[in-house]
Amino acid sequence: MGRGKFRIYLGSAPGVGKTYAMLSEGHRRVERGTDVVVAFVEHHHRPRTEVMLHGLEQISRRELEYRGSTFTEMDVDAILARRPAVALVDELAHTNVPGARNAKRWQDVEELLQAGIDVVSTVNIQHLESLGDVVETITGVRQRETVPDEVVRRADQIELVDMSPQALRRRMAHGNIYKPDKVDAALSNYFRPGNLTALRELALLWVADRVDEYLREYRGEHNIRTTWQARERIVVGITGGPEGRTLIRRAARLAEKGSGGEVLAVYIARSDGLTAASPKELAVQRTLVEDLGGTFHHVIGDNIPDALLEFARGVNATQIVLGVSRRRSWQSVFSPGVSATVARESGPDLDVHIVTHDEAAKGRGLPVARGARLGRPRLIWGWVTGIAGPALLTVLLSQVVPELGLANDMLLFLTFTVAAALLGGLLPALASAAFGSLLLNYYFTPPVHKLTIADPKNIVAIAIFVGVAVSVASVVDLAARRTHQAARLRAESEILSFLAGSILRGETALDALLERVRETFAMESVALLERGTDVEPWTSAGSTGRNPVTRPEDADVDMPIGENMSLALTGRVLPAEDRRVLGAFAAQAAVVLDRQRLVDEAEEARRLIEGNRIRTALLAAVSHDLRTPLAGIKASVSSLRSTDVEWSEEDQADLLEGIEDGTDRLDHLIGNLLDMSRLQTGTVVPIIRVTDLDEVVPMALVGVPDDSVELDIPETLPMVAVDRGLLERSVANIVENAVKYSPAAQTVLVSASVLADRLELRVVDRGPGVPDEAKDRIFEPFQRYGDAPAGAGVGLGLAVARGFLEAMDGTLTAEDTPGGGLTMVLTLPIARGALPVAAELSADATT
Repeated sequence: MGRGKFRIYLGSAPGVGKTYAMLSEGHRRVERGTDVVVAFVEHHHRPRTEVMLHGLEQISRRELEYRGSTFTEMDVDAILARRPAVALVDELAHTNVPGARNAKRWQDVEELLQAGIDVVSTVNIQHLESLGDVVETITGVRQRETVPDEVVRRADQIELVDMSPQALRRRMAHGNIYKPDKVDAALSNYFRPGNLTALRELALLWVADRVDEYLREYRGEHNIRTTWQARERIVVGITGGPEGRTLIRRAARLAEKGSGGEVLAVYIARSDGLTAASPKELAVQRTLVEDLGGTFHHVIGDNIPDALLEFARGVNATQIVLGVSRRRSWQSVFSPGVSATVARESGPDLDVHIVTHDEAAKGRGLPVARGARLGRPRLIWGWVTGIAGPALLTVLLSQVVPELGLANDMLLFLTFTVAAALLGGLLPALASAAFGSLLLNYYFTPPVHKLTIADPKNIVAIAIFVGVAVSVASVVDLAARRTHQAARLRAESEILSFLAGSILRGETALDALLERVRETFAMESVALLERGTDVEPWTSAGSTGRNPVTRPEDADVDMPIGENMSLALTGRVLPAEDRRVLGAFAAQAAVVLDRQRLVDEAEEARRLIEGNRIRTALLAAVSHDLRTPLAGIKASVSSLRSTDVEWSEEDQADLLEGIEDGTDRLDHLIGNLLDMSRLQTGTVVPIIRVTDLDEVVPMALVGVPDDSVELDIPETLPMVAVDRGLLERSVANIVENAVKYSPAAQTVLVSASVLADRLELRVVDRGPGVPDEAKDRIFEPFQRYGDAPAGAGVGLGLAVARGFLEAMDGTLTAEDTPGGGLTMVLTLPIARGALPVAAELSADATT
């Protein structure tokens, strides 16, 4: 059975109509005869949404008990048993109640998709995990319920549900989203026009990026090479010269003129080296383009104009920015230069900007190295010079200056042989020497117009000419080969230094390294494959590009790494000399993979060590602190059951009080142990609500003597956004700890005040205090400072309190009390601004 199709309605803000659109789609599919069920939809008593549920089959929800309350969640088992064709699932980012099948609703949806059920769901842009910090900066609200971006990106179809800020605020004012008593607070806080406009822009840009991914995939699948100008994408061609900074800044200004513009700087290195490039300057330009929001790319290409145009069309660029050539004016006679060639061959789809700069026409400084792999144009010119040159020279010497002399004629013919060697290498030069000797013999050596030589001296002269020509051609060709080798090594060193620099900059992500390999060698895809043994199948440790292979034998280039790992590339066959650099990339890929796994293993080992430490401390605690109250309870119960002693009513009351005290101590101790285990496993999910502090703190003092605590909590304090249960437990643990360490005649002061945008609760005792070096250590599990009083517990109270407070975006620190003692300082987020609305967003704002 195949995987189900996934469709998401992405909302730009709460209240734009995602759930309504999803239910409308459900009705449309029912009308077409599709089996559709409502797996989970919250209408929040919104009349129009509630009406849309009529006529759709709804799956009963599963009831779960949590902290004394009953909650309902989507019943995944019931949906799988019903096996509809399409399931409508609202609120994709929702966090399930502890005890549910999965922690998050998107994990429930993944199970439905794996079972072959199509899913239509909803989510708001502010719930995407990657945008959490951005949304918090804009709105002041930290979204606690998020969904990984990759889950949304994997959707087969994403439809944006949008509405102008003015229209959304009108819906809010008419009571179509929240109840009337919440409208004013929402409009003045979260639903301000600026917030809604920013969220709308985020949604539009995110969807635009997703559409761009679809477009790239479609163009690749259909092999479309022409540019589709869907958005401005500007390619900057840089050479490593000082003019590159000017070009990058100019391209950035061009990109700013259109919304969503993108800058891609590309440095193309010839396979025979680019001697004019400065590695230091390239590093500066890379930093500059990244600071301006662009990306830097490193590509190898023998023909720079072709490689630049190929790269631009591959990324669907709309513009190319190049600098005016640094070559001297006279050099344009031999070739038009890169800028002119790119402008001529770019076609109507690409606009080419040629930018002037201070380095124009000043020369390149160092000449471009000549290589043995000269390319077709150089070879053609070499053969033309070696063959046509002597022929034209023969006509010229025969008709214009026939009496120049054999020696001078030979020197002139030798000139064309050397030119052929410089242009085309050894073979054109040898052909020129042979052809030139025949022409000298036939036209200029007596008897003329015959291939015989009368004078023996002329035979020696012709032989010397051939020998000198061959020798000069060999020397020139050898020098060219040596130059090519040096330039080749230089190109390799540039790439390797670039690789080393990326390592030093901390670019150790495997995907980024594989993408760098693909760009450097202009390949279609790169995959790092591995297997456990020779008989096991290959698995992909990482890949990039289109349609990566799953076996080394299917690749165009296979670079083995050890016995059971291989780097597989598709796109073209690389020459042998490129494999040395590829080998360096392959070795680095293996190192990066090993490093990632070592980091994961180290983290796992750290968790195991921490867990082992907790278990060891727990065993020590259980062996003493749990047995002590149990022993007291056992002794009291045995005494009451004893028939040998006649207990008075007062004695019986004392024994029962001892049983009650021991039971309370056990209950408190076990509660802390369970809370600590929840914190360690990450299953604490606070339910944030707007709360008055004076409603929580008195409840936390039930377990301490009445005269041991003094409260100073003004009624004018603002409300806080907290989980009431977690805050009550945290304050109770802190106050109990303070009471235990305070002298009998001293009361513990609990006071509250406002500090900036947070509320501060201080628990002040007059006990022995804690040195500065131990203030952080007392918050670790199973830590008790100094000589703890009898019955002080196992040292979990403060650790649990800090864990609960941090889960609610609060803090807990320790300070010295003036005059002696310890002050515990709790800070809590104030429920003002947009915070009261934030509590509703996770439950109510879904459409």
